[in-house]
Amino acid sequence: MRLLIVFARMYPWRSLGMLGCLLLAAVVEGLGLSTLLPLLSLATEADLGASPALSHKQSQLEQTVRALLATVNLHPTIGLLLLLVVLSMVLKATLVLLAQRQVGYTVAQVATDLRLGLIRAILAARWGFFVRQPAGTFANAFTTETSRAAHAYQSGATIVAASVETLLYVGIALTVSWQATLVAVIAGVCIVSMLHRFVRMTRHAGKRQTLSLKALLGRLADMLYAVKALKAMAKETQVSLLIEKETRRLNRALRREVFSKEVLKALQEPIIVSALAAGMYVALTYWAVPLKTLILMALLFGRAMASFSKVQKQYQQMVTGESAFWSLQDTIARSQAAREPALGATRPVARRDITLHDVSFSYDEHHVLRNVSLTIPTGQMTAIIGPSGAGKTSIVDLIVGLVRPQAGDVWLDDTPLADIDITAWRQRVGYVPQETLLLHDSIFVNITLGEPDITEADVETALRAAEAWDFIAALPEGIHTLVGERGSRFSGGQRQRIAIARALVHKPHLLILDEATASLDPVSEATICDTVRKLRGTTTILAVTHQPALLDVADLVYRLEHGVVQQQVLPQQAGNAATMRVA
Repeated sequence: MRLLIVFARMYPWRSLGMLGCLLLAAVVEGLGLSTLLPLLSLATEADLGASPALSHKQSQLEQTVRALLATVNLHPTIGLLLLLVVLSMVLKATLVLLAQRQVGYTVAQVATDLRLGLIRAILAARWGFFVRQPAGTFANAFTTETSRAAHAYQSGATIVAASVETLLYVGIALTVSWQATLVAVIAGVCIVSMLHRFVRMTRHAGKRQTLSLKALLGRLADMLYAVKALKAMAKETQVSLLIEKETRRLNRALRREVFSKEVLKALQEPIIVSALAAGMYVALTYWAVPLKTLILMALLFGRAMASFSKVQKQYQQMVTGESAFWSLQDTIARSQAAREPALGATRPVARRDITLHDVSFSYDEHHVLRNVSLTIPTGQMTAIIGPSGAGKTSIVDLIVGLVRPQAGDVWLDDTPLADIDITAWRQRVGYVPQETLLLHDSIFVNITLGEPDITEADVETALRAAEAWDFIAALPEGIHTLVGERGSRFSGGQRQRIAIARALVHKPHLLILDEATASLDPVSEATICDTVRKLRGTTTILAVTHQPALLDVADLVYRLEHGVVQQQVLPQQAGNAATMRVA
């Protein structure tokens, strides 16, 4: 029941509204059922015009109903009592409809709030948190876990509704015969105890489902990301075996869930009917209960048992999705714990340069940079070269504040990055990675990323600056052309120029090219270099590269190796400077 308490705290007013409608519905139905006993009494009287039976032969419930009708000057006729029963059922159905509508709206809101909370927590987390998480974990949390958690809330709300109905029927039955009601309650508790093991089985199966889905979607995301390479090497069969293993594990969990649910469903009805039959036999044979009372008690106990069985079924359904909710909450909590701290509030300004002063950085025990110092002049192109794993991308991550150095600092003019409003600084950065990710949407959306303030004219300007306008303008739909899955409609060079336009549309102060030409053919690379050459002087450019073509465009080149950086003398500078050790 902890899950119900959590949801009630998350949505107090919605939960109160739902509970209020259910309670009113229960009261109205109780009033309708209360008229059944006088109705049955009238139906069994030989002379409808005769006086009612003596009060000592009437149950407390029948006396109360007759007294209430007398206070409003109504004679308990068959027609009146039937009308009251019908009206109470109609009113009860209306109130239940309102309550269930509230439940349905809340279920949709639960799923939406959980998804939005997850996305906000993930995107606010530190970069280091991302690189340690399987992508499939987030995908599973966003899709299956949110849906299962929302349905767990729906089952919980149904439990509340069915519990209210059960308590109502038990309350009415107490006024008719408290002894029979007590026996029925004891029987109900015994039935629940007998069948509870199948609920425990379902809970365990739900936990196995959550774990299996996490592992399965993680493997699936990895496989789809590398599917081209896997097929090229005929390795898809081997990788599929890993996914098949997780799929079979998930299948076993699903089968256990189905078995436990069906067994519970199959056993409930015969056990309840047997209990009712035994109770009626005892009431008729040994207790000499009047027929009218027995009929009403059978009706009440039948409906009470039906509601009680619904409580158990819905509880079983709720525990299936309960593990998904706690897993989702764990993912959100871990993301929030890894929230990226705000560095400062100073407005970012880099009129002269961006510098690293004696920066040291390491991942866990692996030292990447040691006392590195370098300068990136404003308006010029600076290139960083070096072997793989030397720390080139780490310098980029430090400059944009994705990671923090263990020693030293990054400076914008005379202000350390630790004092800068990091969000405002990143908004002035354009970033082009080696592996260009394009959304399966239009060129316009891929460049604007949904930002409403960017116009089609802005997009055209950025595409022209990236030397991409000519081939896009020739398309029938122009900038509204769909790029296909991962940009498959365009060549590598065209995708990269679209990515450059995306980086330029915000008019960035700093444009970062992180191995942006590494996988391009010479012609495409030459086009990108020509684009960079035209941008030089108006935009500060930082290129991490192995490509000689980009070095020919650079104003300043640093070589990074073994955690130490050296400034390289360019051919055009050979007569003016010697190789300089920077750190």
